[in-house]
Amino acid sequence: MATKITAAQVKELREKSGAGMMAAKKALVSAEGDMDKAMELLREKGVKTAAKKSGRVAAEGLTDIAINGDTAAVIEVNSETDFVANNKDFQALVQSIADAIAANKPADMDAAQATKLADGTTIADAVVNATATIGEKISFRRFQLLTKGADGHFGSYRHMGGRIAAITVLDGGDDATAKDVAMHVAAINPQYISGADVPAETLATEKAKLVEEAKTEGKPEKIVEKIVEGRLNKFLAEICLDDQEFIKDSDQTVAQFVKAHNGNVTGFVRYEVGEGIEKQEKDFLSEIQSELNR
Repeated sequence: MATKITAAQVKELREKSGAGMMAAKKALVSAEGDMDKAMELLREKGVKTAAKKSGRVAAEGLTDIAINGDTAAVIEVNSETDFVANNKDFQALVQSIADAIAANKPADMDAAQATKLADGTTIADAVVNATATIGEKISFRRFQLLTKGADGHFGSYRHMGGRIAAITVLDGGDDATAKDVAMHVAAINPQYISGADVPAETLATEKAKLVEEAKTEGKPEKIVEKIVEGRLNKFLAEICLDDQEFIKDSDQTVAQFVKAHNGNVTGFVRYEVGEGIEKQEKDFLSEIQSELNR
């Protein structure tokens, strides 16, 4: 005689696993009502589903930020399509990962994957479960931690619902100033804080290019150096946060704006979903037809 599965059991398993209603019910039926066994069946299904989808490219998704005391975490979790970014379960997963990273401060990606979420599930297992329940490849791609001192301030800003996330760290200043700078970082995408942070090799390469350009333009040898110096300063102003024209007031640089509020920028991170990932062109009509023909 088949074991009777109650709605309360299905509800409990769904809450524990994040699985859909039918998947939870089937697992309980197969496990004859044994909750632990049903959880294991769902986990195995998730692993198999994730393995099938492992070769797919996940370049959409969300970035998020979490702050825990003097530590802030910026993360990116990817999906195959941008539709998933509107999925509430996916959004909750991304936020829970950010919270766990900020709270536990893992040293590297391996440690991050083993970090436990509030429900006791590791991030790695939660991502596998999400792949199975959502139906797309889900990938926890990267994270970065920032810290501040007792007198420091974090400023965070998420653009387009999490398409871009930016966080800044100020020594001194205040929260409002830090947030304004984070908005600037999200919009302008600087590469370094100041010219002192630019690698010598990068400067040398750019300078050589500018020298060659000046000579090609037929500039007199005696003024080439002055021309190159001016163009190199312009180059640095384009890539260095401190030297950029502040997006809210182009009459002052970011450094001048922050200094006016008794602070200076000591760090920032900007994540944009999918940056650096080569996207695949999908033929969804063919993909759907393929699924229907199975």
